Amino acid sequence: MNKENIGAVKAREPPLRITRARAKALGTMGGQVQKPPRPEPHKFLRAKRLATSENNLTAPSANLQKKRRATLADVTNVLCEQSHVSCFTAGKLQRNKQAKKGLIRKNVKVTPVVPEAIMDDQDDVKNKIAEDISKLTVEPQHINSTHINSCHKFQKDLSVHLISKGIRERLLVPHLLQKGDELDEKTKGSNNPSIIDIDFNQKDPLLCSLYASDIYLSKRVTELNQRPSFDYMENMQRDVTSGMRGILVDWIVEQVSLEYKLVPDTLYLTVNLIDRYLSGNYMEKQKLQLLGVTCMLIASKYEEMNAPQVEDFCYITANTYSKEEVLLMERKVLNFLCFQLCVPTAKTFLRRYILAAQATYKVPSADLEFLANYLAELTLVEYSFLKFLPSLIAASAVFLARWTIDQSSHPWNATLEHYTGYNATELKATVVAMQDLQLNTSQSALNAIREKYRNEKFKGVANMSSPESVERLF
Repeated sequence: MNKENIGAVKAREPPLRITRARAKALGTMGGQVQKPPRPEPHKFLRAKRLATSENNLTAPSANLQKKRRATLADVTNVLCEQSHVSCFTAGKLQRNKQAKKGLIRKNVKVTPVVPEAIMDDQDDVKNKIAEDISKLTVEPQHINSTHINSCHKFQKDLSVHLISKGIRERLLVPHLLQKGDELDEKTKGSNNPSIIDIDFNQKDPLLCSLYASDIYLSKRVTELNQRPSFDYMENMQRDVTSGMRGILVDWIVEQVSLEYKLVPDTLYLTVNLIDRYLSGNYMEKQKLQLLGVTCMLIASKYEEMNAPQVEDFCYITANTYSKEEVLLMERKVLNFLCFQLCVPTAKTFLRRYILAAQATYKVPSADLEFLANYLAELTLVEYSFLKFLPSLIAASAVFLARWTIDQSSHPWNATLEHYTGYNATELKATVVAMQDLQLNTSQSALNAIREKYRNEKFKGVANMSSPESVERLF
């Protein structure tokens, strides 16, 4: 190998890295140490580009253009009218990106062009939805205008009566008075020492002592709006009689008290719903029991913590009615009543009036409480007692219970008159009719309530009766 070949080979070899050891070795050999020239960066870039271009020229035609990555499909949560059809495609998204790059506009709203056929379909869908919604609306209860006017007049008379009695200085019914009516100065406050305050315990929040008087005064007005018609048997019903109604209520009392152990409020509300529905709807006698179990189902849902199931109410009718029939009747009752289930019954006022009656007792009397409840429940079976207000029935039950237990003194006092709003004279007709029920002067065979209160659990108050007539007290 000659010197030229050796020089060519060394020229092709890459320059060696000069370390300290190599530099020292070359120095001892007398060689001149020279660092290799550092190449310029732009030369490397130019060489890389040339190499790339040469590789591209030699590559096959299939690799002339690099394959594009596929565009993602629609991953948005936007739903169109046809959710099963893809609203956005990869091509549309790509064209939208290119359009945005070419032209950028700010604050420009583009109204999409919708075909007329699609717009017509949308209108048809909207019209169909509107028709479905109109079918779901609750039909209001049809009430005679004469009945409404009489209720307003009765509300005004009641408010004036409550004001004249001076029941409480703050009344919840001032809006029922006309402009010419004014409060008497003597009725703004009651300083009668014979009236015992039954709301003195203001520490217990469950008693609502601060608002109890206002609440019950409001219920006195509410009972007028939710009371059933007292003559619907003569005006509305042709197939159902008052005797059939009594048999139905007596059967419900037996089922409520013996079968399911429901609270008394459920019983009172059930009878109220039956009378209110019969006041505005014709009912066949074959469907009367269906109405009874349906109203008991509604009342138990409203009053009970653990209401019986629909199948249970079908069972107590010996499966005379199916579950579908009960649910259909439930919808009819609720639609007619406009879902107005919060109504004051005689049981609502009875709790308040018993508390006022026992204010003069040193020890609360359980006999008085059981006897008053017994007398009030006796009126549920009788159709003739619909003409009396629930508050009047509750006050009369307390009056007759006190007279039955003790005939040594008058059963009505200033405290009861203050908290009930009734004097003894206003209770006369109701108390006399209630004593006839107590003595069973009509020899009624409906004895479910009597058998219930003959139990020792209620101290057998159904066997108690007053030896003297109550008429001499008025």
